[in-house]
Amino acid sequence: MMSPAFVLLLLLLGFSVRISKAMTRDEKHRLRNQVVEMFDHAYQNYMDHAYPADELMPLTCRGRVRGLEPSRGDVDDALGKFSLTLIDTLDTLVLLNKTEEFEEAVKRVLKDVRLDNDIVVSVFETNIRVLGGLLGGHSMAVMLKERGERMLWYQDELLHMAKDLGIRLLPAFNTSSGLPYPRVNLRHGVRGPETRTGTETDTCTACAGTIILEFAALSRFTGDPIFEAHARRALDFLWEKRQRNSNLVGTTINIHSGEWVRRDSGVGAGIDSYYEYLLKAYVLLGDDQFLQRFNVHYASIMKYISQPPLLLDVHIHKPLLPARTWMDSLLAFFPGLQVLKGDIRPAIETHEMLYQVTKKHNFLPEAFTTDFRVHWAQHPLRPEFAESTYFLYKATRDPYYLEVGRTVLENLNRFARVPCGFAAMKDVRTGSHEDRMDSFFLAEMFKYLFLLFAEEDDLPFDVEDYVFTTEAHLLPLSLSTALRTHGPPTDNSTALEELDDSNFEWTCPNTRLLFPDPAYPQNFREPIRSAVDKSCPRPTLPREPGMGRAPLRAQDFMANNPEHLELLRRMGVSLIHLKDGRVQLVQHASQAVSAVAAEDGMRFMQEMMELSSQQQKEQLPPRAVQIISHPFFGRVVLTAGPAQFGMDLSKSSLGVRGFVTVAEPYTGCSELSNAEFVAGRIALLQRGQCMFAEKARNIQKAGAIGGIVIDDNEGSSSDTAPLFQMAGDGRSTDDVTLPLLFLFHKEGNILLEALKEHREVEVLLSEKARDREAIFKGKALPGALLDGNSQVTQLRSEEPDKPDQMCPIRVGIVPCGDETEDEDCCTEDHSSPAPSANPDQSQFTTQEQEIVGEESEKSEADLSKEPPASAGEEPAEDEDASSQSVDSLMADWQEDLEAFKQMEKDEL
Repeated sequence: MMSPAFVLLLLLLGFSVRISKAMTRDEKHRLRNQVVEMFDHAYQNYMDHAYPADELMPLTCRGRVRGLEPSRGDVDDALGKFSLTLIDTLDTLVLLNKTEEFEEAVKRVLKDVRLDNDIVVSVFETNIRVLGGLLGGHSMAVMLKERGERMLWYQDELLHMAKDLGIRLLPAFNTSSGLPYPRVNLRHGVRGPETRTGTETDTCTACAGTIILEFAALSRFTGDPIFEAHARRALDFLWEKRQRNSNLVGTTINIHSGEWVRRDSGVGAGIDSYYEYLLKAYVLLGDDQFLQRFNVHYASIMKYISQPPLLLDVHIHKPLLPARTWMDSLLAFFPGLQVLKGDIRPAIETHEMLYQVTKKHNFLPEAFTTDFRVHWAQHPLRPEFAESTYFLYKATRDPYYLEVGRTVLENLNRFARVPCGFAAMKDVRTGSHEDRMDSFFLAEMFKYLFLLFAEEDDLPFDVEDYVFTTEAHLLPLSLSTALRTHGPPTDNSTALEELDDSNFEWTCPNTRLLFPDPAYPQNFREPIRSAVDKSCPRPTLPREPGMGRAPLRAQDFMANNPEHLELLRRMGVSLIHLKDGRVQLVQHASQAVSAVAAEDGMRFMQEMMELSSQQQKEQLPPRAVQIISHPFFGRVVLTAGPAQFGMDLSKSSLGVRGFVTVAEPYTGCSELSNAEFVAGRIALLQRGQCMFAEKARNIQKAGAIGGIVIDDNEGSSSDTAPLFQMAGDGRSTDDVTLPLLFLFHKEGNILLEALKEHREVEVLLSEKARDREAIFKGKALPGALLDGNSQVTQLRSEEPDKPDQMCPIRVGIVPCGDETEDEDCCTEDHSSPAPSANPDQSQFTTQEQEIVGEESEKSEADLSKEPPASAGEEPAEDEDASSQSVDSLMADWQEDLEAFKQMEKDEL
């Protein structure tokens, strides 16, 4: 972890200041136009393939309808069968000068959207996305109508819908505290069995404290005070429940008693927009009380949570005690809020830290450690970093932030863009995708990127006349002059006696006067960049000297060794085979043959846990299966689990590229009957019936250049299950030289469906996804004759500066075989945040360690801890010659190149 003293030392050392080079107006216009093109790609694909569904599933090119797709848990509470993405996008259309599309979208909302659905939704998400979207759309419609440009027919229809929705949310606020229930049934409210909700007791601070902007705007637009009154009551209660010594709030609170359920405090997930709405409520409504409260909280944040450039959670009762050693990506909004506050220096420092993490991983991981490594690898295309980038550029006019924006834009295009929109990243380390495009991507990301590159005369209205909600919806500042519809304020005299008025800043700063020196921001960025670049290596776990050893060491244990199993039995350690094929080790000291054996068993379990912990630090990261043939061209990337044997893709700069074919038998557990089709290709195999290493040996014997094992457990997905590493079979696997990867059923089905539809599917197996430029551009026609004895023929570039490229020869396709049970052996990858589903052993377990594994037909699960074999070379070329001619191969290659060039031209 980097200490503040370390940062200070770097600052004192001094750095040569490089003032960012100004971006030309033409270049800004080009990037602005690219933002619009990207928005069109996302919006039009939603309208073409998903509407009226709530969201687009960009990998399968269809709409996500709640109840028809497998549940994703709380994430689905944002979906209410009310065309979420369209409503969330309304004011984005106007900002991007798409007023004709806006008018058409409003008509669609009024015609198609119903709000009386019998469905349980999140109060928080529905408020910020749907109510905020309707109010932002109403603000834009009124503005356009007053100008006489469009919407002349508009009679506040969106506002009527907003009020209807607000009334449907009100039952959630029927609590003794005034804090809302986290969920509400749009038709039935929260009371009664038909609501299927109302039993919750806890809510997050942000969930209860991110209501005031939308509800106050609704009250002031309609003249009905009830909405603003309820939102104020909730904020008043949260303020009263703050920890009085630290002036911090916790993450989760009981909505009835007001007791803090989770007492950790930060500025990220669970609390973030509570602070944002206190400051923005002052800006929108002009109520000094909101600014007073924000300033008190902000002083505590900077005292306890801020450790520049880090923002680390602490305990509200012991604020000097860190609550965790990682940060989540939602805190990326905070530098933008600090700009609004006028505290620019820490905003620059934190933003620079986030940018350096982004450059390491292409996107901000959902969570990352204090030494800037991935903690949770997902990235659902969150806009908070782009938001802060825009506000920092607006405050400093430093062209550096334009370059940051360019990086965000290019990474979205290179790594997230797919034929049907933009896909969330399942794993930023591999570039694999998730079949989701959240509505906030259209509502926020494109607003902030467009504003970043647009000139003032590009904007259809003055954004200074509006405040951005947390979902980037636009509410007019003129609401501050509307009649204050709430009742008398809560008596907070006791609380206000504690406040020091000298700390308050009663006006928003004019940032144009803050930075006469353009080098000012650069002075703070350089040390942060150096600190991130020099992040410390992963620590190794020390072992205490003098520790006794059990007769069986954990690192030597193999589950298919009868002697080892007998030793475990004597030590009171048993193996539990879970339904999904995993194996769990549990020790029952009372079942050991002696007290000494029980102590040996306890030491064995301790060793096993230490070994597992060390493996989590040293685990092989996930790999990528990237579909690169027409019409995918590298846009679809599937998260794959690695093997602990065979070719190490992390040591291969090119990866392994080839066309796929299905092995016969599909399990790959015996000699292949279609070896002539598998030779020179990547074999697709079904999980089950034998060890992974046996499958690898059989396809390698047939001449395959790689293998992909597909899970036969229907419905399994990397979205819901942790990836694991495929282990060996307990003996040396040095003879396996090809790469073997594992796909869950859902991801494997995407590949099988592609093969079914297109017959010829080419993939790239690699450490992480390659951008399409690296895969396709600069590729020349083959200049070397084909070797009739080769499985993979090298097509050497005729350009002297280009490295040799590999292109496999195309051969026939084989249909899939039957599915069978899975019984292979594997070792779990705990890098995914998904928890493992261990049965409760609390009554018996002294110590336990779960090991993921699978049974073979004739032996117990192999839990070998053998390290992965070193990277092998490409498989040796056999005598199986391809009959395809040079002319035919060149024609196929030329066809692919032309198709790719045309696609690139269409995009531009």
